[in-house]
Amino acid sequence: MSYLEYNTRAVPTGLSKLLYFNWPLILLVSTVAAIGFLMLYSIAGGSFDPWAGTQMERFALGFVVMIIVALVPIWFWRNMSVLAYAGSILLLLYVEFFGAVGMGAQRWIDLGFMRLQPSELAKITLVMVLAAYYDWLDLSKTSRPLYVLAPLILIAIPAYLTVRQPDLGTAMLLVMGGGAVVFVAGVHWAYFVAVIGSAVAAVAAVIVSRGTPWQILQDYQYRRIDTFLDPSSDPLGAGYHITQSQIALGSGGWTGRGFMEGTQSRLNFLPEKHTDFIFTALAEEFGFIGAASLLALYLLILVFCIVTAIATRDRYASLLVIGVAAAFFLYFAVNMAMVMGLAPVVGVPLPLVSYGGSAMLVLMGAFGLVQSAHIHRPR
Repeated sequence: MSYLEYNTRAVPTGLSKLLYFNWPLILLVSTVAAIGFLMLYSIAGGSFDPWAGTQMERFALGFVVMIIVALVPIWFWRNMSVLAYAGSILLLLYVEFFGAVGMGAQRWIDLGFMRLQPSELAKITLVMVLAAYYDWLDLSKTSRPLYVLAPLILIAIPAYLTVRQPDLGTAMLLVMGGGAVVFVAGVHWAYFVAVIGSAVAAVAAVIVSRGTPWQILQDYQYRRIDTFLDPSSDPLGAGYHITQSQIALGSGGWTGRGFMEGTQSRLNFLPEKHTDFIFTALAEEFGFIGAASLLALYLLILVFCIVTAIATRDRYASLLVIGVAAAFFLYFAVNMAMVMGLAPVVGVPLPLVSYGGSAMLVLMGAFGLVQSAHIHRPR
């Protein structure tokens, strides 16, 4: 839908757009972020340093980014989709050659005040370009092989560059998030059957290649798979993370040990307690009720996103919001499954709660896109 077409519809302009914000969604996002501040304060022993204070600053910056993105008309973001995608690919290429190294991986660009992880940005720019592609494509051509190939290439490029970092977890989220947009766009289900079959064959190849000169994954990634299948096989080594995580989850019971009373996190038994495993720290302190409450907030955010996608009559905006919702769902679903031992440990943060600048800023920008679609939908 062009700029002129938008202006012929009843859409808000200027500062009146503030009245059309989806304020319940903003409240939900802010509440989840506040839970993150609370947990980072707790696991630091009742201190805003080194995590909670910095995270609050990042959220404040992200909130400003969300407002700015939301006030810009959705047609502008459609027109910028290809450029945004190309920019994220260039950043991934930069990381390939000049990226900062940490914990055995080369995933970041050191900006001085923070480390930017381009693969996080790629999750959203991929959704943007796929939504723009299917908005441009005639509906009758959606399932034709030639037109199915293009989105597969768009998904494969950032996924491949991310795997090379190596970051298998984020690469999987890129593939699944992109696949969600392709599915909702109306591509025939037979293609997805073929992709699932290929995935099964790929898993078989990964298993067979272990220990050979053409081994597909890194050794530590195979150890993660072993740990997922049997954490007790190496409880003090590769299985340490998931073993301590399950202890923390179980010790919380129904109501938890209490705020700042979690022994697993306070005594440093729980690894990566401020990032990947923060959900288990929350479950230990607030129990099943606290964990379920956080999950309910996440699900409410999804509901508001889906309602926005249904309400808009613009194909690009609808696909974009669904893509953002899918990416957000994959964030928390994979993280929760990972820390509970239902999925391999792949290093996926808990959205808006885990400590981290790139994920926070990208997510807030993504919610800005959702707000832009909500504000500028034809009325």
